[in-house]
Amino acid sequence: MNNVYLAAPFFDEAQKERIEQVKAALIANPTINSDGIFLPQEHQFEEEPFGSRAWQQYVYASDMRQVHRADLVVALLDFDMSSDTNEPDSGTMFEIGAAVAEKTPVLVVQFDADKQLNLMIAQGLTAYFDASQNGLHELATYNCDDLKSKPAKRPVF
Repeated sequence: MNNVYLAAPFFDEAQKERIEQVKAALIANPTINSDGIFLPQEHQFEEEPFGSRAWQQYVYASDMRQVHRADLVVALLDFDMSSDTNEPDSGTMFEIGAAVAEKTPVLVVQFDADKQLNLMIAQGLTAYFDASQNGLHELATYNCDDLKSKPAKRPVF
């Protein structure tokens, strides 16, 4: 059973809803440890004031420790689906980069069918899931023990 670091922006209700949809697909996946899904938003070190130096250090250390411990990183690329820009969440991009540097497999989920994919993400990922199509079902049935390559079939920039 694989442990997952679920990287995603979680700043508004739409983002949180997408996280819940992806988490449900992961829980349904028999190759995922449903008790081993780490969601950063659930570990925000609330004992310290938000944004304080101590809060920043704890959150960064905790998130990086969990990225390094994970068997795979699942990353949601969608940040602002109401915008025409392709601006990603910088924290999610950092977590993808950390995973790739550690040679941890990265599964990417994208809900917005109209957005192009950054070539560095397209080349760094292990498997791509288009949630605007059948991607959540594919994620729920993807064999995370085997991790076959599943490239993105969308334009890159």
